[in-house]
Amino acid sequence: MNITVAVIFIILGILIKNFKLYFLIAGYNTMSKEKQEKYDIIGIATVFRNTMFGMAIILLLGYGLSKWLETPNLEIYSFIFALVIGLPYLLIVSNSNKYKIGKDN
Repeated sequence: MNITVAVIFIILGILIKNFKLYFLIAGYNTMSKEKQEKYDIIGIATVFRNTMFGMAIILLLGYGLSKWLETPNLEIYSFIFALVIGLPYLLIVSNSNKYKIGKDN
């Protein structure tokens, strides 16, 4: 399971950053064009890619360690760890003022 989710995270990261599929970023596609122009979408896309890649690495390491140490629970723990750390980080950093162009939002 972790390998499948890791591959999905990698694909999403590539699609958002390299193929400019910004509509995959929740909330961005529902904003008006005027509001969208007030955000550094390239910076936000970079945060999404890096976070997705980081979460994928955690999942792959957890999978590898669980097989090597023969402890299947480690795979589950790595999945939970990746989500508990990755998702809040993604939400907090991408919504920070760092990626707003003009602070009058």
